[in-house]
Amino acid sequence: MTANLSTITCIEDLRAIAQKRVPRMFYDYADSGAWTEGTYRANESDFHKIKLRQRVAVNMEGRSLRTTMVGQDVVMPLAISPTGLTGMQHADGEILAAKAAADFGVPFTLSTMSICSLEDVAEATKKPFWFQLYVMRDREFVANLIDRAKAAGCSALVLTLDLQILGQRHKDIKNGLSTPPKPTLRNLINLATKPRWCMGMLGTKRRTFGNIVGHAKGVSDLSSLSSWTAEQFDPRLSWDDVEWIKQRWGGKLIIKGILDVEDAQLAANSGADALIVSNHGGRQLDGAMSSIAALPSIADAVGSKIEVWMDGGIRSGQDILKAVALGARGTMIGRAFLYGLGAYGQAGVTRVLELLYKEMDTTMALCGRRTIEPGDRSILLPGTYPN
Repeated sequence: MTANLSTITCIEDLRAIAQKRVPRMFYDYADSGAWTEGTYRANESDFHKIKLRQRVAVNMEGRSLRTTMVGQDVVMPLAISPTGLTGMQHADGEILAAKAAADFGVPFTLSTMSICSLEDVAEATKKPFWFQLYVMRDREFVANLIDRAKAAGCSALVLTLDLQILGQRHKDIKNGLSTPPKPTLRNLINLATKPRWCMGMLGTKRRTFGNIVGHAKGVSDLSSLSSWTAEQFDPRLSWDDVEWIKQRWGGKLIIKGILDVEDAQLAANSGADALIVSNHGGRQLDGAMSSIAALPSIADAVGSKIEVWMDGGIRSGQDILKAVALGARGTMIGRAFLYGLGAYGQAGVTRVLELLYKEMDTTMALCGRRTIEPGDRSILLPGTYPN
């Protein structure tokens, strides 16, 4: 029986439901930032400062949000961002989110640290998806991941550069984050209040990192996984590695984690097809600039050389419109879709996309536009947006 989600009117509705339905450690994993969480909060709050110009008595018929992202047709300038442990928000979460995205007409990106594997998602979906790559010390494993992404038919590779060193998220430490949850008294009490989640997990075999267990050397089960991941993120990562990955992959390459104009210029010179202005959802360098504040200068500097996208803090269609006006060719959402997934599974992700589409379309109309081009700041109120 499909839930009637017509009374779900905003992303916040889904967040509140997900908080009730998802075990504390996995909800907190998604809904947290590094250290003081200042950058995490700024990603959202900085959008609120940007004001729109209302226009009237103009023709609003025939509106379209359609565009392309790295040559791929999309119904709106949006893709689903890679998020780790998605399959712990809801059983088979990556598969469900990929299906929702494909049906709606936006790209889905599978994380290296996903619960469902590349092969799982490829088998369950009919349209190509994107794969996000972390660079590990074990370069043979990285090469094999790239080859597996090719075999799975992935149409773009998203290379994340801002996780060489893992930022500290206090909630994960306090919760004793693990997959699956450790059977501590606190966890068992919390799980007892999440029967829907527990029943879903009992019905799937996918409960750990599907891209890693059984594929990485020395990782055959959960007991060996935690020590492997702690050792594997590579602090030596450099632009030379980007070149090696680009050659090995041979397809569309997207670089994620750019927050500085100098790094944006290096990304543009690397031959990548797109870059994502991102601070990892405020989960890495607390005190860094918000993504929307960093976007305009980066778009101005390199937007003519490479597609510039952004993620971080998007909770509405208005946020997407503001990002496009400030130079983003595309945007990505992480927490927003996770809230929908945790609340209602595939139907919840679909509802997120419906809400964002309608909000962006209606807002564009009320700003007197039928289309919007990246960098068209004339729909924004001067003095309210970052330069």
